[in-house]
Amino acid sequence: MIERVENPGAERFSPARRIGELLAEEFEKDPHFYFFSPDETTSNKFDQIFEVEKRAWGELKQEPWDLPESENGRIVEMLSENVLFSVMTGHLMNGEKAMMGSYEAFYPIITAQILQQMKFFKQSKRVNRRQKIPAVNLLSTSTCWRQDHNGFTHQSPALISTLLSVPSNLANCLFPIDDVAAEEAYNFMIDSTNVVNLTTFDKNERPRYIDSHHAKFQYDNGGASVFEFISDKEPDFVLTACGDIVSHETIEAIKILKKDMPEIKIRFVGINALSYRSIGTTNNKLTQEKFNELFTINRPILANFHGYPETLENILENYTLKRRLRVHGFYEEGSTTTPFEMLRKNAASRYDLAIDIARIKGREDLVRKYEAILAQNHLHAIKYGTDIV
Repeated sequence: MIERVENPGAERFSPARRIGELLAEEFEKDPHFYFFSPDETTSNKFDQIFEVEKRAWGELKQEPWDLPESENGRIVEMLSENVLFSVMTGHLMNGEKAMMGSYEAFYPIITAQILQQMKFFKQSKRVNRRQKIPAVNLLSTSTCWRQDHNGFTHQSPALISTLLSVPSNLANCLFPIDDVAAEEAYNFMIDSTNVVNLTTFDKNERPRYIDSHHAKFQYDNGGASVFEFISDKEPDFVLTACGDIVSHETIEAIKILKKDMPEIKIRFVGINALSYRSIGTTNNKLTQEKFNELFTINRPILANFHGYPETLENILENYTLKRRLRVHGFYEEGSTTTPFEMLRKNAASRYDLAIDIARIKGREDLVRKYEAILAQNHLHAIKYGTDIV
């Protein structure tokens, strides 16, 4: 447990590695726990589990470079998301817990199977004798924003939009902002039943922003909270974000705006969970009263989302008027390029957000300044393959 973060954003840790540590602990604690992955356990930085458990192995021959394998291993890897999901749900139906990890872009391959499992959850709730079933827990990393080598083919947050559009209220999409929040997301997942949990996070090192108390408070508070270290009282604008990378960009945008327009007041609201038509989880949705408290009742809201912007915009419109909203996100513009270039291509960078506020305030001088920085980084990334920002 992290009791306090002295300087939010100063230290960096990998959310995926923290979840890998928690998975390893689960293997040691629960002899029936299984982990499923196409072939990406190491790539997604969950490889701590190999220190405590073996990979399931059906071949007689082993090469010297193979990791420890066993026909009784509980780490199941196969390059077929369909088969893995089927085996995992069979295991869950026995009342035993499991998790699956994969690249974000490949989860849509099993969309139909996930929706069928949600239908089963819905029907099973109507049968009193049916025991509760451990949740379908999907760990989604190697995301659309950080495919520096694989490119456009490996960039798709489509499953998020699908799960949030299904009116069954049987899916949670979780977006931990850092490694501390990732641990709380894991705790939420492992204790869930009769629901699908899709948790999306970067596998690389990310800034640490919040302590364990704040991470837990977000779930108790309906999936959103004010980040006091970067927020002003009685704000002129509310900036919000859902997803680790876009949250970082939004926080950096606030720093830029406070430097260039110190007269404006800004509040940052972090969102860590979405469910059908709501901020928050299926069993703890953000109420209208709490939304008004966090987002005010009339200030402009500028949002940055990990997935398709319309997905978050549709949810926010359930709480407030569309004219208050400006939502950024993944516009299906991808490439094998640098991290900041991916943000620029989709108008989700810190400078794109700052441009919105500068335009509202009539500061065309700042609009030109920020556009020039974006253009400069674009040319630098093309020439050198690195970011200035």
